[in-house]
Amino acid sequence: MDELHTDLLDDLSPEEQAELESELASFSADEAQKMGLGRKQYVENVQQEFYADQRAHTTILVSGLSLAHDYLVTHALRGIGYKVQTMDVPNQESLQFGKEFGNRGQCSPTYFTVGNLVKHLVKLRDEEGVPTQEIIDSFIFLTAGGCGPCRFGMYVTEYRKALRDAGFDGFRVLTFQMAGGIQQATGKELGLKIDPQFAWHVVRSLIAGDVLNLQGYRMRPYEVVAGSTNAALEDCKQILAESFARKGSAVRAMWACRRRLAKVEVDRTEPKPVVSLIGEFWAMTTEGDGNYHMQAFLEREGAEVDIQGITNWLLFMVWEAGHDTKKRMVLRHDDKARKGLDGKDGRKKLLQLQGGYYAIKGIFQLYANILGLHRYHLPNMDHIAELASKHYDNDVRGGEGHMEVGKLIHFVEDKVNHMTVSVKPFGCMPSSGVSDGVQSLVTAQWPDAIFVPIETTGDQEVNAHSRVQMMLFKARQKAQREFEEALQTQGLTRDSLRARLAKKRRFRNPFWRPKHREAGIATNLAYAV
Repeated sequence: MDELHTDLLDDLSPEEQAELESELASFSADEAQKMGLGRKQYVENVQQEFYADQRAHTTILVSGLSLAHDYLVTHALRGIGYKVQTMDVPNQESLQFGKEFGNRGQCSPTYFTVGNLVKHLVKLRDEEGVPTQEIIDSFIFLTAGGCGPCRFGMYVTEYRKALRDAGFDGFRVLTFQMAGGIQQATGKELGLKIDPQFAWHVVRSLIAGDVLNLQGYRMRPYEVVAGSTNAALEDCKQILAESFARKGSAVRAMWACRRRLAKVEVDRTEPKPVVSLIGEFWAMTTEGDGNYHMQAFLEREGAEVDIQGITNWLLFMVWEAGHDTKKRMVLRHDDKARKGLDGKDGRKKLLQLQGGYYAIKGIFQLYANILGLHRYHLPNMDHIAELASKHYDNDVRGGEGHMEVGKLIHFVEDKVNHMTVSVKPFGCMPSSGVSDGVQSLVTAQWPDAIFVPIETTGDQEVNAHSRVQMMLFKARQKAQREFEEALQTQGLTRDSLRARLAKKRRFRNPFWRPKHREAGIATNLAYAV
């Protein structure tokens, strides 16, 4: 072929040879462009600056948790001087934007969250007429940073790449860690100042969101008047948000919320299966298309949903840091890694972590007691780690680590629920590839466990709901048998149980919680009266 190519060129004049080479080069470049090979290699722009003198005209966009959390965090940040706006819950349109501008092969939470930001900015530009450069100059997006084997370690890069391709190159996406790096690099006062005041306001707003959500999921399945719980919760969110925005007393606001929720009438004599929702952090927390509206679906099917609060995740991160510190303290030499102990006092660090652990639990318990969330126990992280350690190494990181396995065992052994649904992205390495593989062994050793893993892709909602429905039938039977046994043991019927509950105001109080014996509230009521 080379000889033939040379012979053909020999038959052409120098001008014709130059013209042919030009045409071939042009054709090659066009084909490369069609195949995506002609683009310039993407280089992430990490020097995205946000300084204190820009706060007055810069709006921070917040999204990614439950509705209550996003709303309360927004107002908490406003209370300490930031301009903040809450974005909508990611939906199917967000997913399409994420797939259009994101890299291929990502998990659905990345598509949903990245696409949600792009969707919001496109709406500002195309529907509200805000110029692109004004959007880039006047808005930033705030998200938590992190590392690990999954999307959490590459979150910011995915945001910036999608924003560039959508026409918003240079839009600022900040993480907590990155913000600290900017401050050290420039010496200027940081726009997003991560200090004790910031931590205090954000953490307590997250914990308040947890307590409010948990109380709502306790009351809503048993409300006498449909919609009364949600109406009360909306009022409570407004009360708390106004308190955070003016840096007021969260305790006083919680008391006001308690008085509002106390007006909700409940009837807890109907046995309902308790279903715990666990899994990948975002997938189990969001309340929209990203997890097939799983919480609302389970409630429509007659279940009481046991959600996992963000407080659990905060406690896990503190536990994780303490676990690693204890291991580093026995190394022959100081561990000079980013979180190592070189030049540090390991014992002092453990005391600080322990203080943080009990501070988080203390704030949660204070808010819970005021709001009437009685007999709710945060998970003991040492206990969860011990339960999981025989099946899942506590040093394996990514996703929720060993918590998914430890929680399932805890749920069965301590009779926390009737069924567990684990929601995670399709192909998620830590959750689907590791945890679910271990769960098959756990369910074999604890045959009473009803465990349903659900992988989310953004579509196939009907299939996911159908799978849950099939297993929920078993959980419903389990709850019914448990309740009937309690009635028989106590010499009660449903009518006599209702009659006894009607005699005492305490039993009808939406905040009163009987001593825990079994998973179902109706069963525990039967034993208590």
